[in-house]
Amino acid sequence: MLTDATPRKANRAAFLESDRIRTLDLPQDGCLLPIAKGIESAMKNGTSADVRRACAEFLDAASGFYKVPACGIRVLAARPLRVRESWSTELFGDYTHETMMIRVWMRTAVRKEVTSFGTFLSTLCHEFCHHLDFQKFGFRDSWHTRGFYERAAELYHYARGTPPKKLFWVPVAGGRWRIDWQRTNRAVAVFGDATLD
Repeated sequence: MLTDATPRKANRAAFLESDRIRTLDLPQDGCLLPIAKGIESAMKNGTSADVRRACAEFLDAASGFYKVPACGIRVLAARPLRVRESWSTELFGDYTHETMMIRVWMRTAVRKEVTSFGTFLSTLCHEFCHHLDFQKFGFRDSWHTRGFYERAAELYHYARGTPPKKLFWVPVAGGRWRIDWQRTNRAVAVFGDATLD
């Protein structure tokens, strides 16, 4: 995961505010966990209509908690794959601010297999956090900042019922940041070992 570059002038203050907000209020009643399990069950059947209904329930509950307008959801088949001479990329999901519509793809681009539940739920949470940027935080754009990724990770781990990870960041060229997965995962392993003692 790579952050967007900091804008030079326009929207710079809002970008930095998004980067600063590293936490997200979460429901105290665990309400999203059973709904997320419903998404997982629907994915095992492989029918996009059942997955869409479960995702709509998740988004409605999350929107209700955050007191924002509900957004729409489309669950599509195989991820779009863009191939160039030296690289390829897949689109896992997207959010359109004007229509408040999330699209997620539930099958892999090449083999057309149902994607893993973790990847799918992470994408759904990521796209919902774009919705929150506009509707809750009042940003005029939604950037991939360190704060954005950390908010999306908090929502994902809460909905999945897994312990949150502290994300470690490394600066890269152009004023951007990337997650240091080796250090992040090592910290989780050390923390996990410490809790077993």
